[in-house]
Amino acid sequence: MYTTLISVAQLQALHTHAAPLAVFDCTFDLMNPPAGHAQYVEQHIAGAQHADLDHHLATHDASKRVNGGRHPLPQREVFAAWLQSVGLNNNTQVVVYDRNGMNYCGRLWWMLKWCGHEAVAVLDGGLQAWVAAGGAVASGDEPAQITGDFAVRAPLVQLVDTTRVSKHLNDGTQTIVDARGAPRYRGEVEPLDPVAGHIPGALNRPFNTNLNAEGFFKSAHELRAEFAALLGNAQPESVVHHCGSGVSAVPNVLAMEVAGLGRTALYAGSWSEWCNTPGLPCETS
Repeated sequence: MYTTLISVAQLQALHTHAAPLAVFDCTFDLMNPPAGHAQYVEQHIAGAQHADLDHHLATHDASKRVNGGRHPLPQREVFAAWLQSVGLNNNTQVVVYDRNGMNYCGRLWWMLKWCGHEAVAVLDGGLQAWVAAGGAVASGDEPAQITGDFAVRAPLVQLVDTTRVSKHLNDGTQTIVDARGAPRYRGEVEPLDPVAGHIPGALNRPFNTNLNAEGFFKSAHELRAEFAALLGNAQPESVVHHCGSGVSAVPNVLAMEVAGLGRTALYAGSWSEWCNTPGLPCETS
């Protein structure tokens, strides 16, 4: 079972076995949402289906969402119904990837854990690494051929909401880590949300900091040292991750787990929900 990262070689080996396997391409373009599917159609790992951030991994139907912000999570049962529609079963090993620095595929990795599915891993290096290694690719859409029986089980990750984050803002029990780029964190620019800045007291670790120059996750040793320097005396289990809309925070969740620091909490509403909630403090620096 692969539960955090999987290498190209390991995924190639899985293709030779008879064990159930599902691969999802989560390519997305935040500034041009339809472009993600277009890129998938142009080229993807052979057999992979597309998981779209806007259509499959978020919902804007207020009756079906569990949080606010720009990319609200759908209710677990709603998400499970989509997983069934694309043929997923509870005994399936899932591999997720993108061509965006392993940013958007982390959302599907986390959501499957949230639904109780442990056997899901991020393809280290993404589509670029697969192509560079000569992995089989295809074009066009690849719709599911069967309906799966995926059923929701107990969550394997911790989801926290705005009430929880604001309640513990100043009591020393949580350590907020913001995954957005430094200029957005400091409030110098804000291209997406109505207010610039960050949650008071939050630490900043841009999600792409977890990757090396070749586009792979850094080693567990490197990641552990970097998070130790970031957190100082704060305990890893106190960490709550966020970003703009609960997507790019997940690479930090994954990196801490790869580093051996445990599976830390996600504030999925993130800055887009926080800054739109009346009465909550916002800080710039």
